[in-house]
Amino acid sequence: MTPYSYRSDPSVPDFSDDRAIIVFDGYCVMCSGFMRFVLRKDRKEHFRFLPAQSPLGEALYVHYGLKAGDYDSVLLIENGEVRVKWDASLGVFENLGWPWKLAGMGRILPKFLAVPLYDFIARNRFNWFGRREVCMIPTAEEQSRFL
Repeated sequence: MTPYSYRSDPSVPDFSDDRAIIVFDGYCVMCSGFMRFVLRKDRKEHFRFLPAQSPLGEALYVHYGLKAGDYDSVLLIENGEVRVKWDASLGVFENLGWPWKLAGMGRILPKFLAVPLYDFIARNRFNWFGRREVCMIPTAEEQSRFL
């Protein structure tokens, strides 16, 4: 897709894209835990966060050809371009600085192994970690980091 293609999509509400955006499943305990981890480690405030269940999150899922309501893929939107699943997860770690950027070495894992591994974890995340009754709610201090 063309960078910033969502800007010309009338079904995607306008939003501030001056920083990288992580779209995540807000009901997933594992996904919300990962976002809390990123919030703590992202000292340069490189990322903003967006629950997939929000109107904007759903619109972005649909825009990128993903099924609304099936939030098994994290999205990383950076400089107008999207990364999904394994690639998005590694992209997050690569932007957290030392030592977390070492996780980017996961790129040496061939995609034919990495994507099925990601999908296996995504399929089982609720069984292993649970599901929230309500979407993750940011604290007052975190609110400015969420769209």
